[in-house]
Amino acid sequence: MSMLPAGKVLAFTARGERRCLGVRRAGRWIVCPYEAVLDGASAKDQCARCAQLDRSRSVAADTMADDPRPYGVYLAYFGPGLLKVGITAAERGPARLVEQGAVAYAWLGRGPLMAARRAEALLGSALAVPDRFGKAAKRVARGALPPVPERLAELAQLHDRARGLAGWPETLEPVEFAFADHTELFGLDRIPGEVAELGGMTAGAEIVGEVLTGVGSDVYLRLAGEPEGAGPAGGGGGVVAVMDARVLAGWVLGAAEGRVTTVPVRAGAYGAHGAGEREGGQEGLF
Repeated sequence: MSMLPAGKVLAFTARGERRCLGVRRAGRWIVCPYEAVLDGASAKDQCARCAQLDRSRSVAADTMADDPRPYGVYLAYFGPGLLKVGITAAERGPARLVEQGAVAYAWLGRGPLMAARRAEALLGSALAVPDRFGKAAKRVARGALPPVPERLAELAQLHDRARGLAGWPETLEPVEFAFADHTELFGLDRIPGEVAELGGMTAGAEIVGEVLTGVGSDVYLRLAGEPEGAGPAGGGGGVVAVMDARVLAGWVLGAAEGRVTTVPVRAGAYGAHGAGEREGGQEGLF
């Protein structure tokens, strides 16, 4: 989740070139030896070679089967019909759910990594529960959420069905249903009915606006002035747009010189009244 507080005013520009962040090892980043330049519109903060090295020792890529830590299996809710299964190291608690922007969630089981993986695969094969959703689908669902009791009921029903499956891994300890909701944490009531979308950064591009809230890597901003092509206002005297904060990784950011956002703005892309544009990419594996 964005750690930017609601009401904070942002005014920055991108300088130079966007560079690969390198590889994360032992809790720190190792500088990219290739000094690779990245696409300003991509959420990826690594070049292909650094990403490949990262996946050589990764739970997501199934190259850490010897990880001795206990893992939790969870069900995450992003909107009606948008429920996924995933796993995360138990020591991280709900941090992974917050990172993904899960509106609500419930734990399903806890145990060794490979047992958690088998449970995840079981839900996929037996109940057709996916292990990922694209960012666009999450944003669209976020704009038209049902009341909390309906979210709880949908999660509870899937939890019950999952617990009743044959073939549940013996070493995975089942967890009783307990509903958790992120409405207050994410400030979902601060997201208006119609939301535009900020495009990727380029050298010299500027973003100027006030933070409304953050959901996962998405930051909702009320843009200052009237950015070109922004369309309808989000209420309160400014266009509201959502930005994937991951596109900022690798840039050197400096103070904005102007008072208007010059990053491309696509109007009415997401919200209760926007259909959104479906995308094939994914925000994260687990």
